[in-house]
Amino acid sequence: MSESPERRLVRKVVGYVVRNRQLLVFTHDAIPLEVAGVQVPAGTIEQGEAPEAAVVREVLEETGLAARVTAALGVERYDVWPSKPETHERHFFQLSPLEDSLLERWTAGEGVPSDGGEVQKWTCYWMPLEQAHVLCAGFGARLGEIVLEEP
Repeated sequence: MSESPERRLVRKVVGYVVRNRQLLVFTHDAIPLEVAGVQVPAGTIEQGEAPEAAVVREVLEETGLAARVTAALGVERYDVWPSKPETHERHFFQLSPLEDSLLERWTAGEGVPSDGGEVQKWTCYWMPLEQAHVLCAGFGARLGEIVLEEP
């Protein structure tokens, strides 16, 4: 068996946008669910950027939704191998949308993906928190830390 390559450490953020005991998630329109899974807004922290600023930026870029951080939920490491020779240091945050009236489902995407690939589109929607265990690739690692408002 061959040795696995050394992993590059990449600093990332993961955003749990919560409203009415529901979590904002998305699925890719052109990539099968079996490949891309159910995701939450996430992305790379830019050089010199604070994680709190990065997660607000990523939520807006990926979903079009303006949100504010309500809680820092901790940091986890996720080994991405064999997909990439990277380990992600993921900073998890809970956020609240800034708007009250929101769609239940909408299309978002990247017209100019950072990796230079094709245009990507996905469908954003609100999932009951009780079903959020289906999140892919370790994105559910800090769901248990979400602070819920009283009903």
